[in-house]
Amino acid sequence: MEKFKVALLQLCSTPDQAGNLEKGLNYCRQAKAMGADLALFPEMWNNGYRVTADPAQLEADAVPRDGAFVRAFANLAKELEMAIGITFLERFNPAPRNTLCVFDRMGDCVLTYAKVHTCDFDVERNLTPGEDFYSADLDTGRGSVRIGAMICYDREFPESARILMLQGAEVILVPNACPMQINRLAQLRARAYENMAGVATANYAYGQPDCNGHSSAFDGIAYRDGEGGERDMLLLDAGEAEGIYLASFPLAELRAYRENEVHGNAYRHPGKYKLLVAEERKAPFVRADYRG
Repeated sequence: MEKFKVALLQLCSTPDQAGNLEKGLNYCRQAKAMGADLALFPEMWNNGYRVTADPAQLEADAVPRDGAFVRAFANLAKELEMAIGITFLERFNPAPRNTLCVFDRMGDCVLTYAKVHTCDFDVERNLTPGEDFYSADLDTGRGSVRIGAMICYDREFPESARILMLQGAEVILVPNACPMQINRLAQLRARAYENMAGVATANYAYGQPDCNGHSSAFDGIAYRDGEGGERDMLLLDAGEAEGIYLASFPLAELRAYRENEVHGNAYRHPGKYKLLVAEERKAPFVRADYRG
């Protein structure tokens, strides 16, 4: 498999879930026509990332993982023979979760991930955090690729992508809903560089509240034989406009690169990192609203 093509669906949501369903299905069909292996939505597509402090409203917006909204994308994935990464506010106990499901080209769910690093300094404190990070093999019909997932604020913790790399993830999918400025883009670049992994981020387009587009993709290949020095890993920066942006990851080249370069898990010393899993927090990092 030489290339893995991810369609970043940089969209603005509609006023209601029915509109998001119709718009999402339509854009997936367009992504298939463009040659995508996988179409990726921005964060919490079913309600346009509406998170409130009102538990009743959260429950009203939440949908079950096996409900009609999510199943519509599973059925379309099978119809189109294209993988779809659909995001939604998942009905869950004791409170909804911020969830991504990836359906493969047969319509089977190969990966379900709920956001681990919920933004507990804001209204996401009202959601249930995910418990772990996951990766999975995705059959594209032209070969298999190992994918992993993290969501928005997860990118600000190097551990998120590091765990996925240790699980073998070759391309990390990142649904997003926030302003993507220089430092956040730099975080994604760093996650790709240090893990020798592709990173594909789908954000809402400019016009969505508190979002500005700039969906992006980094291929994770910092050095290429014959070019001398470091190269720019950026495959695309989508700018602000609504649309479908196709990122083509050079998968065969990435695999060869990972077998020979110095990053990832090649020279780590995990036995010396015990402080990284210590639970204690000291000033200046003590926060009253922290949830373990």
